[in-house]
Amino acid sequence: MASNITLSAGVRANLLNLQQTADLKNLTQGRLATGKKVNSALDNPSNFFTAASLTSRSSDLTNLLDGISNGIQTLKSANDGITAITTSIESLQATVRQARQDKSFKSASYALDGNAIGTTTLKSLSFAGGAVGSTGVSVALNGTTTVTGASDFAAPAAAGNLTLQADDVNGGSAVTVALTTSDTLDTTIDKINAATGGSGIVASKDAAGTKLVLTNASGNDVTVGGDAAALTATGLTATTTSATVSTTPKTVDQIVDAINNNSKLQGKVRASNDGGNLRIENDFTSGLSITGYNAATSKFDGGSGVRSVAGNEVRNNLVTQFNNVRDQLNKLADDASFSGTNLLKGDKLKLNFNESSTSSLTIQSTNASGINTTTLGISAATADEFGSDSALDARLDQLSDALTKLRSQASAFGSNLSIVQNRQDFTKALTNTLQVGADNLTLADTNEEGANLLALNTRQQLQTTSLSFASQADQAVLQFLR
Repeated sequence: MASNITLSAGVRANLLNLQQTADLKNLTQGRLATGKKVNSALDNPSNFFTAASLTSRSSDLTNLLDGISNGIQTLKSANDGITAITTSIESLQATVRQARQDKSFKSASYALDGNAIGTTTLKSLSFAGGAVGSTGVSVALNGTTTVTGASDFAAPAAAGNLTLQADDVNGGSAVTVALTTSDTLDTTIDKINAATGGSGIVASKDAAGTKLVLTNASGNDVTVGGDAAALTATGLTATTTSATVSTTPKTVDQIVDAINNNSKLQGKVRASNDGGNLRIENDFTSGLSITGYNAATSKFDGGSGVRSVAGNEVRNNLVTQFNNVRDQLNKLADDASFSGTNLLKGDKLKLNFNESSTSSLTIQSTNASGINTTTLGISAATADEFGSDSALDARLDQLSDALTKLRSQASAFGSNLSIVQNRQDFTKALTNTLQVGADNLTLADTNEEGANLLALNTRQQLQTTSLSFASQADQAVLQFLR
């Protein structure tokens, strides 16, 4: 056995040195192979565990960088969506401005039948549709400024309505006065003046105090109609439906003035004198109907026929264009997502900045419901809206407000992006610092270890030679045995 082998002191000393050198050489070669001077807790417990802690934290922060990077891309996706939505809203503004500037309203000219208008029957034009709406607005074609009952006032035999019309009363529409069997001349006068407001058409008595007199001091014509019982009681007419007293036909210019000065038609219908004909312009997107046409004569005489004036086709087409672009706003917002998170739909994005989650940032749009046509206040356009210049002006203000909201949201996201990018740079720098600190505790100096290995190789060679010399001294005894 090895323990029974006797070595001289010199040989044993040289062998021990050679073994120590081999151990040092193995250690140095291990450091060169791994690049570390501390590979386990046995090498240096303090440095090993400290470096392990630093490396672990560096790894945790590196994992957080992936989430931060995704957060940056999510913010950039939201910003791309806002940019696209902004462009769409600017397109909507251009559409509205084009509609606002377009004046290609349709018009038509019509001849008037003066002979048919100049009768004792109420004659008028009635406008409906277009911007006027379903309730027609009438404009008288004939009338007189003073109407006096042909007979004394008598209490109505039955309750009935009396209708009065003048261009400066109730926007040109008829005023209805309800009479009962108990009404006297005085109560009837009071009812009429209350209905007309005491201006325009004024009711009074004649000199004898027995007849009803209607006067329009402004010079505008007064037309009278209503139920037979009411008309008979007033002595204005005995016609059973509607009638005027001593009517005279209005000239084209008078009718033009009556239409253009009617508060219920202003901004909706425009009239002018077209070489003796009545020219009607429809200032709206949908068609306008005019009742008072006689198909047999192809003239307006207050008859029951209807003529139509088409709406503004350019503005009508722009309504469709506007709504098509508007519909894309929500789709743009829906598609502005990244990795399943969409800030433009109100999603929350939470980013953790340290391994213990004590430092974080939650990002959400300024409106919890996100960015869409509702939160931006952009409603669908209608033909009625695009037919009104004032409504289009209001729409431009609405779109301007929407752009302001978008810019505010973009600014908020931009601020958040700056914070996240700054934190990303900080985390990268901190991770590098931690890793360098861990490396300083464990990494070997390859230059030093290389020099050590070279020195150990030289030492090993010398020790081998020394061991050989020691062995030769023991071999001297063999000379005596020969």
